[in-house]
Amino acid sequence: MERPLPDDLISKAAQIRLLALDVDGVMTDGRLFFSAQGDELKAFHSLDGHGIKQLKKAGIDVAIITGRNSPLTARRAADLGITLLQQGREDKAKALIELLTELGLQPEAAAYMGDDLPDLGAIQIAGLGVSVPNGHWYVREHADYCTELAGGEGAVRELCDLILQAQNKLADMHLHYHEPEA
Repeated sequence: MERPLPDDLISKAAQIRLLALDVDGVMTDGRLFFSAQGDELKAFHSLDGHGIKQLKKAGIDVAIITGRNSPLTARRAADLGITLLQQGREDKAKALIELLTELGLQPEAAAYMGDDLPDLGAIQIAGLGVSVPNGHWYVREHADYCTELAGGEGAVRELCDLILQAQNKLADMHLHYHEPEA
């Protein structure tokens, strides 16, 4: 059974052709770990990865827009087949507009998920602006939707499922995993 969602949210999510994601605080819990040697560590959630793969399978592009430059982010993007990777982008609104232009999409066709003030402009430009409960309060107030799950704990998957549900593709995705009848 699919979860009940407000009509305005379904309407916005039904138009999405691009999901753009921040990394720290969205794809991770926002904490940054460094070893004594200066190596950076990040923890990504496997639920999020599968949701991204399902979106891509449904024909929806996925992009990463992040202010930091991280080889770990590049590796995670490569593992998930995300080729639209923009690192070191402090002006995320400008980065989103450039992506929309490159893909020939209008803002209504984009969802952007972020957690902090540098994400606010992109959240407001996107047709569906999303934040997470562990995000900054001001950003949550200006988002169209705030996930129930926290960043780094399945929030991206929650949004992927929401988009697929709004586009009537989620149930078919789930059927693929049922045991075949004897």
